[in-house]
Amino acid sequence: MNILVTGGAGYIGSVLTEELVRQGHRVIVLDNLKEGHRAAVVPEAIFIQADLSDREPLQDVFRHHRVEAVMHLAADTSVEYSMAEPGRFFWNNVACGINLLECMLKRGVKKLVFSSSAAVYGQPKEVPITEAAPFSPINAYGESKAIFERILHWYGQAYGFRPVSLRYFNVAGASKRFGEDHHPETKLIPNIIKVALGQQEHIPIFGTDYDTQDGTCVRDYIHVLDIARAHILALNCLEGNAGSKAYNLGNGEGHSVIEVIEAARRVTGTAIPVKVNPRRPGDPAKLVASSKLAEVEIGWKPEYPELESIIESAWQWQKEHPHGYNGR
Repeated sequence: MNILVTGGAGYIGSVLTEELVRQGHRVIVLDNLKEGHRAAVVPEAIFIQADLSDREPLQDVFRHHRVEAVMHLAADTSVEYSMAEPGRFFWNNVACGINLLECMLKRGVKKLVFSSSAAVYGQPKEVPITEAAPFSPINAYGESKAIFERILHWYGQAYGFRPVSLRYFNVAGASKRFGEDHHPETKLIPNIIKVALGQQEHIPIFGTDYDTQDGTCVRDYIHVLDIARAHILALNCLEGNAGSKAYNLGNGEGHSVIEVIEAARRVTGTAIPVKVNPRRPGDPAKLVASSKLAEVEIGWKPEYPELESIIESAWQWQKEHPHGYNGR
C-alpha cells in the first residue's frame, strides 16, 4: 500500500516508517523538519520536505504518489508550550490538519490513522481511563487533539471517511535505529538519561503534592515499538471500519515520576540527582489507560510492557547518539 506518514521524520513517525517499510509498504514521509530530522527517515522511504499549511505541495504528494492511506502524526506536542502559545497549537494541530483532510477528500483518500493523545481526557474522574470517558482537556495541546477528533467524526459523517484515532499515553523507548531527539527536550525519560550521561546536572520534578502514592505525577508508559505496531493494526482494520473509531494505547499500569527515576537509576547504574520545582500548569495528577477495546477490536496488546525494558532501549540509543541526530 502507498502510505503517507505526516511527521514521519519525528520520534514516533521515524519508528513507524521503519516498521511500515519492513512490512513491504511504500511509504511517503512528509515533514517540515522543524522538529523532525532528515537522518531519522529510512532511505527506503520517499521523503518530501513540506508543511501541511501549504496546500499546493500537499496536493502534489497525493497526485504524484497515488496515496491510498494516511497516518497523521505531524503536530506540536509540548503541553508546557501549549499553555504559553495556544494559537500555535491550534494552527498546527487543527487548521493544518484540515488542509490535509481537504487534500485527502479531493483525491478520494478516506483511510486515516490519527495520532491523538490521552490529553483529551484532562483530569479523569476514573482511572484506568476508558474510551467512554468524556473529553475534558486542561491544556491547549489536549484541546487541539480533541477538536481534531471531533472534526474527523464529522468528516466521517459527511464524506465517508474511515478514521481511527489512537490516544497515546506516554510514549518512550527506542528502536535499535531510531530514538528521541527533541530540541529542547521536555519528556521525562530522555531527560533522565541526559542526567545519567552527564549532560544535565539534575532532573527536575514538577510538583510533589499531587494526590498520588508519593506526591508526583503518575503516567502510563508505552514502548514506541508498540505504538508503531498499533498504527499498522489499525490500518489493517480500516477496510471494514464504518465511521470514526478511537482507541487508548497504554500499558494499564501507572508509574510516578519518582518510580521512573528509580527505575532509570537501576538501568543506568548512575545516581541521577533531582531538583524539586513547583507544579507546571496543565499537568493532571494521574493518567493510566484501559486498552481493552484496542485488544478486542484491533488485536493490540503491548509486547514491551516493562518500564525498565522501555528505559533500557532509550538508554542504549542515547548512549550511541549522545548528541542526537547529525551530531547535535
